[in-house]
Amino acid sequence: MNTDSTQPALPERRDFRCLDPLRVRWAEVDLQKIVFNGHYLMYFDTAVGAYWRQMAMPYHEAMHLLEGDLYVRKASLEYEASARYDDQLHIGMRLLRLGRSSMTLQACAFKGQRRLVHGEIIYVFADPTTQTSRPIPDALRAWIQAFEAGEPMVNVQCGTWDEIGADAAPLRHAVFVEEQGVPVEIERDAQDLSARHVVARNRLGQAVGAGRLVALDGRVGKIGRMAVLPTVRGASVGREMLTALVSEARHAGLQSVILHAQSPVVGFYQRQGFEICSEPFEEAGIEHLKMQRSVA
Repeated sequence: MNTDSTQPALPERRDFRCLDPLRVRWAEVDLQKIVFNGHYLMYFDTAVGAYWRQMAMPYHEAMHLLEGDLYVRKASLEYEASARYDDQLHIGMRLLRLGRSSMTLQACAFKGQRRLVHGEIIYVFADPTTQTSRPIPDALRAWIQAFEAGEPMVNVQCGTWDEIGADAAPLRHAVFVEEQGVPVEIERDAQDLSARHVVARNRLGQAVGAGRLVALDGRVGKIGRMAVLPTVRGASVGREMLTALVSEARHAGLQSVILHAQSPVVGFYQRQGFEICSEPFEEAGIEHLKMQRSVA
């Protein structure tokens, strides 16, 4: 992060913790067969959403708690090279300056390692009713700085249903019942009372993920009810919770854990050391595969 008044060095891909992938669509290319210049503002604005998502911030709910919102004051772009139809790009987003009531984000479109377009977006924190500026809250300031420093964005708490069920229950209902259409009588069961649960909270204390571990016998445990809010998926919330649940299984003396993974997220569990051990099957109207891994 640049903190003085000198002109910052032009950004390189390695400078960004947040890199949002996109593929250029046909509708974004003009008669010159290159991306129309105005679309880069859309690319950058979309990447700002990825920036908050990687901070594990449900944006609207967080801004409500912070009693304000961020409004664009100025945006500037500099064009170096062009993207074309079907190019695979990454849009970098990082903090450049953090003032009393404003912040400047630096954005850059990369094709591979090559910088195509870069720019700056200045946001002002303001009262959402009057749109008059106010100081950036200390909690938001510290949160952004921690993200840029590479610190973890969530804290995972383990406990019983009595201890953390009040946070886990509404989150699970939002993901499984409201989003995925799972019947409410299936989502909640008696195993909640005996299971070990985890809840992931962001740096504002908001619950953004939940999961549980049920001991099937003295050797095997079952991980389930893994739920992450849609607005923070991609912030490693699931990975942090899964690590905590595997650790819980290890501390309980279990030798392995199994889970029923929904087909679209099998790759996520494979990256965490799980292996497929069944043919696809249907559970609650959704295709799943059974997976397992050792906890040693």
